[in-house]
Amino acid sequence: MPEVAIASNAGSPETEFLEIEDLDQVGWNDFASERGWTDGMPVIAPTADLVAQFLERCRNDDRPFRPLTPRLAVPTLTSLATNAIMAGCKPEYFPTVVAAVRAISTPDYNLHGSLATTHPCAITLIVSGPVRHQLGVNFGTNCFGQGWRANAAIGRAVGLIVRNIGGGVPGETDRATHGSPAKYSFCFGENEEESPWAPYRVRRGFSAEDSVVTAVSTEPPHNINDHGSKDGASILITVASVMCQSGSNSMYNDGPTLVVFSPEHAATLHNDGWTIEAMQKRIFDLAWIPVEKVSPGCRQYLADNGRIIENNAYRIAPEPADIHIIVAGGAGRHSAWIPSYGRTDLVCEAIR
Repeated sequence: MPEVAIASNAGSPETEFLEIEDLDQVGWNDFASERGWTDGMPVIAPTADLVAQFLERCRNDDRPFRPLTPRLAVPTLTSLATNAIMAGCKPEYFPTVVAAVRAISTPDYNLHGSLATTHPCAITLIVSGPVRHQLGVNFGTNCFGQGWRANAAIGRAVGLIVRNIGGGVPGETDRATHGSPAKYSFCFGENEEESPWAPYRVRRGFSAEDSVVTAVSTEPPHNINDHGSKDGASILITVASVMCQSGSNSMYNDGPTLVVFSPEHAATLHNDGWTIEAMQKRIFDLAWIPVEKVSPGCRQYLADNGRIIENNAYRIAPEPADIHIIVAGGAGRHSAWIPSYGRTDLVCEAIR
């Protein structure tokens, strides 16, 4: 193992590699761990030849990168490739990783706030478009879970980039009280094939031929179990009731929230004539947190921070459009609510 790239360096190319002694896999992982380059799991050595293979995938992308907070280091393609390799990515995953980094570095994503908060938010990536099939991104059964290299490695790569280049180190600049397993990797695909509505990226202004990654800072998914409802209106009642939690950030902060319908729930809703806009409005009208479910101390805290009470309750989103709806997952009458950190937005970036 003669020459490896430096995971934390975002300087000039000639300073981004170093010679190290001949190490086996165990020795390499000890070497990387001692330098704080890992998320606690083993990493692959980013040798110079591997880095070159990754850079070839993005050789025409010369747009500058924004600085990554809190260190405010400006990434280079070499430093991004280094972390993608360590995370277990294949070269063909790299353009998706690069697009995700561009998304989380925008002001709307609010990377600094999502790291500084004690909320357990993680970088959540949603991949849509033809690239899902090209890379093997899971958008069906168990799409939030284990077993798919593309999902695991792409999400993990962005996490390592934030740690090693941006300086988002757990317990230091990443201040989450508990964190969550989603901080290792939370990346899944949109199940466009079984969605009865237009894909999310198309609703955001991209073309059907585009491949897009959407980034948002969220909690892990909350399961919505509804095996009993036979009509769309009843499913929306169940969805809204799960979202009415007095302990979620949705009560404290104005911000987006994400509802992921399973294909079975989506089919029932569509067959009953529900559009995206109508579902957003109905959930918005149903999902209130009653004042009596909120402690007196929290009510005062909310009042001090400008949150108002309407109809003796608190809303879970500023507007119906802040409830973002997609379809993902496989068979089963389960959907998911994915609440955001709050002071963030869903940021879409085309994969080039």
